[in-house]
Amino acid sequence: MRDQQPAPGSPARRLSTKETAELLGVKPETVYAYVSRGQLSSARAPGGRASTFDVAEVEALARRNRREAAGTSGAGADLSVRTRITLIEKDRYFFRGVDATELASRHSYEEVAEWLWTGRMTPGATLTAPRAAVAVARRAVDALPEHTSPTDRLRVATIASAAEDPLRFDLSEDAVLGTARALIPTMVAALPAWRENRPDDGPLALRLWHRLTGIDPGDTALRVLDTALALLVDHDLAASTLAVRLAASARAHAYAAVSAGLGVLEGPLHGASSGLAHRMLLDVLDRGTAVPVIADELRAGRRVPGLGHRLYEGEDPRARVLFRLLEDVPRAQPALLAARDVVAVTARHAPLHANVDLALAVLTAACGMPATAGETIFAVARTAGWIAHALEEYGERPLRMRPSGHYVGPKPPQPLPE
Repeated sequence: MRDQQPAPGSPARRLSTKETAELLGVKPETVYAYVSRGQLSSARAPGGRASTFDVAEVEALARRNRREAAGTSGAGADLSVRTRITLIEKDRYFFRGVDATELASRHSYEEVAEWLWTGRMTPGATLTAPRAAVAVARRAVDALPEHTSPTDRLRVATIASAAEDPLRFDLSEDAVLGTARALIPTMVAALPAWRENRPDDGPLALRLWHRLTGIDPGDTALRVLDTALALLVDHDLAASTLAVRLAASARAHAYAAVSAGLGVLEGPLHGASSGLAHRMLLDVLDRGTAVPVIADELRAGRRVPGLGHRLYEGEDPRARVLFRLLEDVPRAQPALLAARDVVAVTARHAPLHANVDLALAVLTAACGMPATAGETIFAVARTAGWIAHALEEYGERPLRMRPSGHYVGPKPPQPLPE
């Protein structure tokens, strides 16, 4: 871009939004998404309101995008994704550079979600469900069979909400944030309540609690649920999150991207893990010791649920925070002791530590929730993280996440089958 170089002694040449978009091969809206995510810096033109951009910085971003495109085009290429959302290292994890466990301990789920979406802390943040969307979502969910899984209910509620939103195809940051702030409380409101006439306002944790159990929470137990939601809001590129980013890369709207994440979450190796730990704890409580329960799990060729995590050598930091809070919940003491017994018995032969699924199982088993409650908590919490990743992906080159298949079938040409 030699024609962009300023003459000696003249002010540095800067690019307009249109020129920047053309150089990057994106829409002008995407340029502003780059700015909001810290990938580009902008300045006002002297005497005007239009944004201008540094030539060198734009060219550097264009080169990065081209390198990324080239690096993921070949068969067997390493699919890595630049992200500013979550970092996991040395048995700790961070949301936008801030310790996630401290954030979750000091702020509500709604506030942590806003931090993840915008990089700004919004004290007292609330999420409000539009009445029309709730009505449509409830009708759709109520039509499902009684045995329908909670993840299926949430997915149906998401699809119904999308059908009610004529602006769902607007992928601008403000529109997607509006979707996020409405969709999450709508998903919760669409779930059947244990008691009738439960309000659809107040803290999201309270609204969700009444969809999980008929027992009144009390402030301490409700704090555990709110903290669990905040801790689970994101965890880097888990399988469900990668599915969301793939959908967003194809420019699926936010509802569709969340639906993709929910589809993957329902797999038995992902969202259902806390339910397995829940049933195990009830078995330990019934039999009085973890020894025969662990023996049965291993004899059946199954892993002991709620233990170990491939990203942490020590205890899952999310579990550590929740166990500490659960110590102050009187009704949780038996389940908490059962969980500690599971860890101690298993530790005789394998150095496995508790993960967040075991901590969720203590909460759900102690508070009269069904075994599927942990999956519901996980799905609602993670929806905020999925939206954050979708937003980030909308700011990238479309369809960049397209690995090539490595064909290993019969060498062509083969004869036509008879």
